Amino acid sequence: MKSTALFFNRLGEIMLFLKDVLTTLWVRPCRLELVMEQIWHVTVQSFPTTAMAGFFVGGIMTVQFSMQVNEFGAAAYLGGLATSATIREVGPMLIAFMLSGKVGAFTSAELGTMKVTEQIDAIRCLGADPIQEIILPRFLGIIISSFFLLTVGLMLSVIGGATLGVVFAGINPQEYVRHIPTILGIPSMISGLIKCMSYALVLATICTYMGYFTTGGAKGVGRAVVSTSVLTMVSIVVFDWGTSFLGQLLQSWFAVG
Repeated sequence: MKSTALFFNRLGEIMLFLKDVLTTLWVRPCRLELVMEQIWHVTVQSFPTTAMAGFFVGGIMTVQFSMQVNEFGAAAYLGGLATSATIREVGPMLIAFMLSGKVGAFTSAELGTMKVTEQIDAIRCLGADPIQEIILPRFLGIIISSFFLLTVGLMLSVIGGATLGVVFAGINPQEYVRHIPTILGIPSMISGLIKCMSYALVLATICTYMGYFTTGGAKGVGRAVVSTSVLTMVSIVVFDWGTSFLGQLLQSWFAVG
């Protein structure tokens, strides 16, 4: 019972923090150069990890599906099946897990260190708003760069799937790509992009919240990093369920239309 109360209390605090960030964005937006700096920093820092994760996620799905389609003589549809599963479900979630450990942990540690060393309090004493000057650029930068990285990771998953299709299933790349439009429709692509955006929003909100409210010195920074990784992964799984349900409704609407 106590753990449930703590969970909903933390959830309420995160929602109030998100409200403050969005209000600041609407009333007192931060400087564009600060946002661009964060976008560049996050993208350069995380692109190799995201590219490698996307490539191998697509390859793994191809290897798994190739074992099944060969039994039914449907190897020609391997590319469509593997790409659809990767873009709709597996790819965004696994790549987001990678980003939560890379971007989320780094951001919460950076902000947590600034908090426990009283740098954020110093900004407030100078008459500036820490949310406007420190949180908002990181919040927007993480959302934009994470969405870009997730999208690029999904594109690279197609290349990884085609490569492993040649190696393990003996399918040439043209045959692999030819049936992707047959199975992967517009609703599936929109569903994958919605997942990418929702995961980016979850990651940006949780890591900035945990860093901004860090207490307890260096030990508190360590706890904030661990809590950021765990809470982000759990939230991504929950949002995956919600966006999957939304994707099914979207696909049904397209089918009726």
